[in-house]
Amino acid sequence: EVYYYHINLDENSSNKRMKRQPSQAKNGAKFSGTEVSLSVVGSTDVLVAPIVGFFRKMLVLQIPNVTMDLVVNQGASPGTQTQYIFVVNAEKTLCFTASNLERLKSGLENYVLKHGNCLDMICDHCFSDREHLKFGNGTACSEENRKRIGGTMEVVIVISDLLETTRDCSRSCDGKTEILYFDNFSPSPVPHIALSALKKIDWKSYGLILASVNDQDGHVFLEWENFPSYVQIQIALHWYQNQYPTRQKTDPPGITLVKKGIKNALDDLKAKHEGFLLSSHARKICSYVPDLARSLAGLIFSSTDLDFQGDCLSVLGFTPQESEREAVEEYIQRKIVTVIGMTERKPQKDQEPSPFLFFDGGSETSYFEDEELEGEYYS
Repeated sequence: EVYYYHINLDENSSNKRMKRQPSQAKNGAKFSGTEVSLSVVGSTDVLVAPIVGFFRKMLVLQIPNVTMDLVVNQGASPGTQTQYIFVVNAEKTLCFTASNLERLKSGLENYVLKHGNCLDMICDHCFSDREHLKFGNGTACSEENRKRIGGTMEVVIVISDLLETTRDCSRSCDGKTEILYFDNFSPSPVPHIALSALKKIDWKSYGLILASVNDQDGHVFLEWENFPSYVQIQIALHWYQNQYPTRQKTDPPGITLVKKGIKNALDDLKAKHEGFLLSSHARKICSYVPDLARSLAGLIFSSTDLDFQGDCLSVLGFTPQESEREAVEEYIQRKIVTVIGMTERKPQKDQEPSPFLFFDGGSETSYFEDEELEGEYYS
C-alpha cells in the first residue's frame, strides 16, 4: 500500500501542515514494503533532514529484513528534477537469530564509527579499528501479569578512544554524550522518565562527573566535567513490549527500570575492562600499586632464600628458571588492580571480604576501607 500525504511547510499552524490523502493498493507489485509519498509546498530541505536523521537512527536497531531508501524529486517538469537518494549500505549483517541486544550493540558500533551513520565507512581520522571500542550491555525487565504485558529495557554503552588525527575530522565529537532512545523498535525522543533516570545515576562511582543534561526537543546530550577530549561516550536505550501486537494495557518503563538497565550496562563495562571507570577513591589506591608491586617483586628477587623465592614465584604462576622481574612485577600490579575493581563493583551493603590476590580463599578483613569521594574518568 502507498500512503500519500500533502505537507505545506509554509503553514504557520503545525496541526494544519500535513494532510493525509487517499491511499492506493499496490496491486501486482513485486515489492511488498510500505511506501509513503509526500507532496510538499515549500523547501524540501527542511523536511529531508529529519527524515534522513530518522533513517540513520533506524539503522542502529539492525532490524532483519528491513531496508530503507529516500527519493526526493524537485521541479515541475522531468527535465528539472533532482534526486537525492538515501540507501542502506550494510557493511556487515548479523544472523537472523541474533538477539535484539546483539543487534543494538552492533548497530551502535557502526553509528559511532561512522559519526552517526553520516559516513559510508569508518572514519579513519578518529578510529583505527573496531577493537579499541569498549562495550557495556545491560538489561532490565518488568514483570508480566494478567492486566499488563511485560517489557524489556536494553542499554548499550560504547566508550572509544579517538586518534590524535581526530582534529582533522569535521565531524569529531565535542565531548558530549548523545542519548539514543528507541521505543518498540522505532527512534523516539527521550522521554521524561528516561531523562530523570539519567540524572539519578551515581555517575561519580564510575569516575564520571555529570556537568549538565541538555534536552533539545527530545534530543538529549550529557556533558561531563574534567573529561578528556580524546574520549567519546555513546548511550543507546531501547524499550519494547515482550508481546506485540497486544490489546492489553501497556505502560512506559519506570525510572527504576531505566536506571537499573543503565547501571547494569555500566557495571558490565567496568567488569570487562580492568582499571576502567574507577572512582576517585579507587584510582587513588591504584596510584600506589606500581610502587607496591615493585617492592614485592624486589623482595622476592633479592631474597637469598631459594625456597622462599621459589614458593612466591610458584604462587604467582612462574618458575624460578623462566621468571623475569619485570614480568612478575607487571603480574602483581595487574592482580592488585583486579581486586580493587572487584571490591568497588560490589554494593556496599553486600560487600564481603576481598579474595586473596593469588589463590582461591577468603580473607578475614577487607583490603580497603569504603569511602565515597568524587571521581572522574579513568582510562
